[in-house]
Amino acid sequence: MNRNNKFYVATAIIYVNDKPHIGNALDYLTADVLARHAKRQGKEVIFSTGTDEHGAKIAEKAAENGQTPQEFADSNAAKLKVLLEKMNTINNRFVRTTDPGHERRSQIIWEKLKAYIYKEKFEGWYCVGCEEYKTDTVVQETGGKCPDHNRAYDKLTEENYFFKLSSFSLQIKEAIKSQQLRIVPAFRANEILNLVDEGLNDISVSRPKDKISWGIPVPGDDSQVMYVWFEALMNYITILGYPEHPDFERFWPADVQVIGKGILRFHAAIWPAMLIGLGLELPKTLYVHGYATANGQKISKSLGNAIDPVEIIDKYGVDAYRYYFLRHVPSYDDGDFSVERFEAVYNGELANELGNAVSRVASMIARYQDNVIGDVKEMSHDIDTYHQAIDDCRFDRALEIVWEHVSELNKYLELQKPWQVAKTDPEHLKDILAYAAGSLIEIADILWPFMPATARTIRDTFETGILRPLAKPLFPRLDIQTPKVETLRSETSNEQPAS
Repeated sequence: MNRNNKFYVATAIIYVNDKPHIGNALDYLTADVLARHAKRQGKEVIFSTGTDEHGAKIAEKAAENGQTPQEFADSNAAKLKVLLEKMNTINNRFVRTTDPGHERRSQIIWEKLKAYIYKEKFEGWYCVGCEEYKTDTVVQETGGKCPDHNRAYDKLTEENYFFKLSSFSLQIKEAIKSQQLRIVPAFRANEILNLVDEGLNDISVSRPKDKISWGIPVPGDDSQVMYVWFEALMNYITILGYPEHPDFERFWPADVQVIGKGILRFHAAIWPAMLIGLGLELPKTLYVHGYATANGQKISKSLGNAIDPVEIIDKYGVDAYRYYFLRHVPSYDDGDFSVERFEAVYNGELANELGNAVSRVASMIARYQDNVIGDVKEMSHDIDTYHQAIDDCRFDRALEIVWEHVSELNKYLELQKPWQVAKTDPEHLKDILAYAAGSLIEIADILWPFMPATARTIRDTFETGILRPLAKPLFPRLDIQTPKVETLRSETSNEQPAS
């Protein structure tokens, strides 16, 4: 069995309390680049994502909408599938935590972790919005109200099952320091190491069924259901058919897991502890991206500023959407979206630089050479830094490298002035335009993981040696003076950390 010829990338599964917004979509875009890059290298790829559907908040939101929890989850799971298709991802596994297979395999995992699970009475502050207990310190610092959900914490006294997270501190620390679990960027690794040094406490991993019935039953105890966060983490191996399916043996450990910074603790402390308890390898890389903000503000339900990615894609095109969020939202930090900034990038970088280069070269080949390009010489520039940027999840840097090639081509055309050469030296003109066509094909190749439709169009236009004229410009210029579309704002946002 060749484990080197496989690649498994998984995103955090989205909590289905609302439809996806632009912050959620960062997971899918970055994972898609990694999946496409691996596929280009000839690897067999699994790209997994899905929906987290249990918990008190889902039951509460379903009741508000006059639906059963399952009906509510079905509706929002369908919206995520629409978004994945709209974003042109090659996602090929979709897990729902209400899937019978996930529920059954989660119970198997629970049984295998029983040596690290015990039952105890507990009193604490619980946020239904976060589906998480909060420490006394956090409650005090926030004035008794969750700042993300604008609701008071509930004081609960329950008898729950607990997972001995504290038993795994040294092993987690060693795994991170040795890069057995590589956390990118490195400063996120330091954040979790500081948390481990402060001491990891045992965590509640169940809720009483009489308090919340919408969950997976604890094996052997009908009075309890699994805590939503604990069983949701299991999706990364249940989707592979843990413990018996050949896919699990072949594809685990994950090559990359993609998450937002708000769920670092769950994925860099709790999840590794669970895997160690199961005797399994840890993911090779945990990529932690920042948040996408809207007009300089954090996306939140209270501000009503969630932005629907489907509406952006429908208005501007999928590749323009992919480009903006992969290049202009920093790969290692937070980044902002505004319609004004998006349109400036669209016009300046996509239409003027890339789109114009393709149109100029195509129109000159059509005008001066009757659509005959001739012997297209594909370039062989050193792109090791490009590959390294993708391996390091520096998607913004990788696209900067692509755009350096675009800029070089535009400078070359300005220097060579083929429109003037056409008047005096047709043979030299052929060389200039063949070089330009070859440069565009190379640009298309390295652009493909980021903007696949655009890359395909460029290749189709030039690769055969006979020009296939463009039906329309790649990126028609926008009139940025037109009134902005207010419908880009959705009514609510998904604030659950699982996004």
